[in-house]
Amino acid sequence: MKTIFQIAWKNIWRNKLRSSIVLLAIIIGLVGGIFYLAFANGLIQTLIKSSINSKLSNIQIHNPEFLINSETKQKIVNTKKILEKLKTVNNIKGISTRIITNSMISSANTGTGVVLNGIAPQEEKNVTDIYSKIIKGTYFEKKVRNSILISSKLAEKLKVKVKSKVVVTLQNLNNEITYGAFRVIGIYKTEDTNFDLLNTFVLKDDLKNLIKYNSYEAVEIAILLNHNNFTDETEIQIKKILSDEINKKEIVVRSWKEIQPVLKMMNDMTIQFAMIFVIIILVSLSFAIINTMLMAIMERVREIGMLMAIGMSKPRVFFMIMLETIFLSLTGGVIGILISWLLIHFTFKTGIDLSQFGEGLNSYGYSSFVKPELENIYYFLITLLVIVMAIFASILPVRKALKLNPSEAIRQDA
Repeated sequence: MKTIFQIAWKNIWRNKLRSSIVLLAIIIGLVGGIFYLAFANGLIQTLIKSSINSKLSNIQIHNPEFLINSETKQKIVNTKKILEKLKTVNNIKGISTRIITNSMISSANTGTGVVLNGIAPQEEKNVTDIYSKIIKGTYFEKKVRNSILISSKLAEKLKVKVKSKVVVTLQNLNNEITYGAFRVIGIYKTEDTNFDLLNTFVLKDDLKNLIKYNSYEAVEIAILLNHNNFTDETEIQIKKILSDEINKKEIVVRSWKEIQPVLKMMNDMTIQFAMIFVIIILVSLSFAIINTMLMAIMERVREIGMLMAIGMSKPRVFFMIMLETIFLSLTGGVIGILISWLLIHFTFKTGIDLSQFGEGLNSYGYSSFVKPELENIYYFLITLLVIVMAIFASILPVRKALKLNPSEAIRQDA
């Protein structure tokens, strides 16, 4: 058995140029396919992380009625009790209670509809990264009353700047139209243009007074976890400890996958399409391997006939040629996967700057700075696919060899 392995390995290098060209094709094909898979995955993971860290968080709690009709009266009535229970849950990095309402924001020049987010600055700092996106002004450091944080896109639309005054119009719990004058304390900019145009932030206490909420009422409880991988198990744990409130239909607990199913679908589909692309590359490469092995068989007709004539069984011939194909494919596959891993590891550390396409990417919520990443399971799957490709590519050459008649093959010119 050891002899067949040695013969199969040596046979690959009988024509070094031809084998090297096939190996190079496999390496280039795999590096291109795997890096595309990592880049596509990195792009969608950046979008998910950006969405979670900007406002979405991993898990949110609402009044069930808020999902049907997002009015301020559809509130969580006792956040204190819920927050006490959440202290027992593992993997929670931060919790923020928010008051959210639709409103009109107006400057001296124009007005537009926005979502007004009433937040506690320190709580929100533990859940979102809005505080790190400030490009002008500050982030509620001094807790100045009636301060408002708006995006650069909204500031441009309203033609305002830091310290400018804006007026917010909204509806309180009594269905009365109420007004509030706010001063722009800071201007932020995220990777999502649509988010920026829609969302403004004020102190929760200021908004509470306008809407007439009490101290323990909120519209939303946002929960950020230590890692996105903990989302499913933590959601189950939270639903278990808050089962009384859920059964009474006081609250509903949802993960980001339920809140934004499009994000989950994009994540799944991106990986699937990228894997299909890799499979197409491997299938294409298999034809090159088939062609190479058929040429090798045709060159060795007399040799194979002689081996069969002196007693080498057809199963051994079958095994030898299959080993040659697998060795050729795996050599290229291992080198290709190793180069891909190094390239992905390097670009993950440095990132890929796509700022020249920034405006277009930001309009869809994508970041212009992408870090390609790929879980180890995909390297294992691609290795299996390479082996399957090698076995598939060996079928035709093996059949060709096994059909040879030893006596006729020996008489053929070398």
